[in-house]
This record gives sequence, C-alpha cells and structure tokens, in this order.
Amino acid sequence: MARANVRSRRLRDEKVRPDRGRPGSPRPLPNALMTVTGGPTKGSPLQRLVRRTEADHWSFLFAQITLHSFIVLLATGAFLTFFFDPDMARTTYEGSYGPLRGVEVSKAYESTLHLSLEVRGGLLMRQVHHWAALIFTAAICCQILRMFFTGAFRSPRRLNWLIWVGMLTLAMAAGVTGTVLPDDMLSGGSLSLIQGVTQSIPVIGTGVTFLLFGADIPGDDIIPRLYWAHILLVPAAIAALFPLRRLLITRFGHTRFPGSPPAGRRRGLRSVALLLYTCGVLVLLGTLAQINPIWLYGPYEPGAISAGAVPDWYMGFLDGAVRIMPGWEITVAGHPITLAVLVPALLVPGAFFTALAAYPWIERRFTGDRRLHHVLDRPRDHAFRTGLGAAGIAFYGLLWAAAANDQIADTFHLSLFAVTGFFRIAVLIGPVVVFAITRWICLALVAREWQEVEHGYETGRIVMTADGAYSEIHAPVHGPDLDRDHDQDQALEQGQEQAQEQGEMPRPDLEGGQPRRLIRQ
Repeated sequence: MARANVRSRRLRDEKVRPDRGRPGSPRPLPNALMTVTGGPTKGSPLQRLVRRTEADHWSFLFAQITLHSFIVLLATGAFLTFFFDPDMARTTYEGSYGPLRGVEVSKAYESTLHLSLEVRGGLLMRQVHHWAALIFTAAICCQILRMFFTGAFRSPRRLNWLIWVGMLTLAMAAGVTGTVLPDDMLSGGSLSLIQGVTQSIPVIGTGVTFLLFGADIPGDDIIPRLYWAHILLVPAAIAALFPLRRLLITRFGHTRFPGSPPAGRRRGLRSVALLLYTCGVLVLLGTLAQINPIWLYGPYEPGAISAGAVPDWYMGFLDGAVRIMPGWEITVAGHPITLAVLVPALLVPGAFFTALAAYPWIERRFTGDRRLHHVLDRPRDHAFRTGLGAAGIAFYGLLWAAAANDQIADTFHLSLFAVTGFFRIAVLIGPVVVFAITRWICLALVAREWQEVEHGYETGRIVMTADGAYSEIHAPVHGPDLDRDHDQDQALEQGQEQAQEQGEMPRPDLEGGQPRRLIRQ
C-alpha cells in the first residue's frame, strides 16, 4: 500500500515528462495526434470528433470566423443557384414589382428580381449571402493583420502566410464576380471598370478583353462566364486552402503569445457554438440591414451609371485610386498607354499584393533572422514592422475614402476638385506620417517599460521623510511569474534552435526541443 501511494504521488507531481520514460510508462502520443486532439483518442467517435487544440486568445478567432462565414456562403449560394438564371437574353418583366413591369430586362436581372421578391425566403438568403461575403473578407483581413503585427508569418509558417494572402485575393475575385451577376446598374458599373482595366493593359489588353467579353462589350458572354467562375472555380480554390492550412497547423502547431503556455485541449463544441453565433449574426444582418436592392437600381443600361454608386468595401481602394489618378496618357511606339487606369488599377494593386506575399522573405533578407518562431511578438517590440503595417493601413484607408470623393464634396459643400486634390496629396504624405508616428509610439512604449524595469512602477503611495520631503514608492515590475515565463520562452527558443541544427522541425508543444508526455492518473 505504501509503495502504491508513493507511485501515485509521483504521477501527480509529474504532469509533463520527457520522452525517455522507464519501461511500462504510458506510450507517447504522436505529434500530429497531440496537436489535433490534445490527448489520447480513447472514447466514442463523437468524443474523438469534439477533441481538438485551439489557441486561447481572442485574436485567433478570426480564422474560425473566416471558415464559418465560408460555410454560410456555400449554404446560401447553393440555395441561390436553384433560382438564378445567368442568361443574358432579353425578356419583358411581368413580375410583382410594379415600377419595372413591362420593362425589357435580361433574364439574369429578371430571375434575381423573382428570387428577391417572389421566392419565399429568397431576399433573406440573398442578403445573408452578401453579408457573409463581406464578413468573410473582413475576417481574412483581420487575420492577415494579426499575423503581420505579431510576426506569425515567420518560419516555419511562411506557407501559411501565402495561404491567407491567396485567400484574400480569391475572396475579392469571388466578390467581384458575384457583384456583376444580377445585371443591374451596379453590375454595369463593375463591368465598365473591368473593361477599362483590361483594355489598359499594353500589348495584350485587347486580347484579354475579347476573352472576357467576347465580340461585343459588354455583350452576352461575360456574365455566364463569370457565373461558372463564381460558383465553381473560385469556391473550389478557397475550399482547397482550408485543409492545406489545417495540415500546416497539424505539422507545426499553433503559435502562442509570450508567457502563455502552449495550446492545450479544448472542446470542438466551442467551435460549433461560434459557428451558430456567426450564423445568427449574419441572419440578423440579412434581416435588418438592407443591402444591394437591385429593384431600386434598375437594369443595366450601357452609358448610364447610378449616382453615388460605390463597390463593396474591399474593392473601394481600387475605385478610389482610379478617381484620384490624373488623366495621364503617353504614347510608346505609336501606341497610346492610358496611365490613368493602368497605374491605379493594375500596377499599384499588383505591387501591393506582391510585396504583401513576399514580405516574410523580405524581412528575413534584411534582418538575417533564420530561426524558427513559435512565440509571437508584441507589436511594440518591432517598431519598424508595426509602423510599416500602420502605413499600409493608412494607404488603403485613404484610397478607400477617396472612392467617396463625390459624396464628401456634396455632403460638406466642397469643391470636387479640392477634395480630389486633397486625396492625391494625402495618399503620398499620409502613410509616411503614420509610419513615423507609429514607430515613435512603439519606441516610447518600450523605453517606458525599460524605465519601469530599472526604477520600478509608481505605486501611488507617498511617504514623508524625516526632513519633511515627500517621495513616491516604486515597486519592481519583475515578479516570479514574469521571470518564469521569460525563462520558459527562452528555453523553448533554444530547444527550437538545437532541433533546427540537427535537421529536425520542432513544434510548439515541445518543451526545450523534447516531446512531452502526458501522465494520466
């Protein structure tokens, strides 16, 4: 009995053991299994299904919201395909909406009106689908920003960074192709922009325009072609990225913030709850917030455009760049090149997304940091990177605001030329100013922390000395917990470096480069 009690106490004390146990000790779990389930796979299939590892920080929810929004997009999109007809043949509208009755429209527009106003639940599904697309893109942007500012794009997760950047471009492509399908006035504005962008490409612009639009512009071919890209090609590409990302998480594990333990076991029912919450919010938005009322815009008529028409928020930067670009045009070898469209619509976005995708390699090249990183950074500790990200946000935000230059001028009774001139200057100067201010704030925060480390933090307690002078008591900021967390992070990074030198790829669920073993009582 005494030997049994001693063995029981030893098992209780040893929560984590190296993978060099004595014979008869519990077998170590495979790394992939530990990451996915967080423990042994005993139990029913349902119990194995609900076991999974999740990061314990609110910012990691962006990835889950992205997946859940995509699920809603697939469900609502499947419903809409039963009622939408991408045919561009002309027909006379004889539906329930009186102001358009007797007007000649395309079958695509007529089927969208029928879906919105006559199919039970059709308008709700359309609006939920549109809102889910907006939330889906917003969640991707938040995830990319979180990874950028915390350094989660560094080795060994550079491929994960490319997945998210690629998913953002696919989400924007899905949004554009979905916007043009109803063949309303907003659809016509998007088609006109696509036409202008493709025709501005030197040498191959005419051929690309012919491949998209056919012999006529806008013609009857563009919407059917974009329809199949919208419901098959783009969703399939996005859907393929999620399991690839999951494989990378299984291989390398989750990142963690300094001082926090590696991700432990969580219940998959939490993810189910977040899925239901996301669905509920999207249904509320689709019910209460009207979006894209095509019956108010009317059918598309070439040469006409609705006043105050703007694209979805994630494409606003493109519209704003085109609006503020001067009407420059040059001639090369007898061929005109329209810089007023080529630069803002192709060169600037292309350079921006190329730099965004290549940034992990760019930073590695200039910093020389080739270590493996499983612990995230605080944004203030990397002032240059944080300032660069803030400058990018300012650049995008100014272009996005420039897309509403006409509405700003009309609302505040300003000259449209004055507003456009302001944005032309602000787009060039604003990011530089934001970079300098953000970098200065980060350096100041770090300097204040070092000052607190050296002198302690202010406790608010005032004491009087024997000679009548008053002084405030300062307490040290380093406690046992902070020292232990720092030591754990340092040991983990050293273990990762040793494993890298030996040709191995350590995971964040390794302590000091050695696999952990869970001892169960």
